[in-house]
Amino acid sequence: MAKGFSKVILMGNLTRDIEIRTTPSGQSVANFTLAVSRSWKGADGQAQDQTSFIDCVAWGKSGEILAQYVQKGSPLLVSGRLDQRSWDDKETGKKRSSVEVYVEDFNFVGGGRGDSQESSAPRSQGANKSQDVVIEDIDDKPIDLSEIPF
Repeated sequence: MAKGFSKVILMGNLTRDIEIRTTPSGQSVANFTLAVSRSWKGADGQAQDQTSFIDCVAWGKSGEILAQYVQKGSPLLVSGRLDQRSWDDKETGKKRSSVEVYVEDFNFVGGGRGDSQESSAPRSQGANKSQDVVIEDIDDKPIDLSEIPF
């Protein structure tokens, strides 16, 4: 029998602030929902929109970092695997199930909130001071391709 493969890549916006908990064994787990939208033109030529709300789970350090640096409305790119869990609903007595993305990797998207506040995201070393870059006017001479070294 062939071995299965599960890989999901999503880009969307957080629908609420991340909820982070700690298991009895001390492991951190973060739960959040991404709103992933798509647009297309219908048969009548009208623009159509659809938004899917995808539950995500990030374990350990990944979850802690996400909870620290993103908030409701933040754009986020995640990749991971699909996982299904089932449980008995104590209120209704019915069996319930849910499909979630277990986050294996993520990337912050966008350039921040766009306001005057400085981003709290970590910076690489040496990037603590910003410097103004001045671009001088460039002559509009044609480029001589023979001068390119490759």
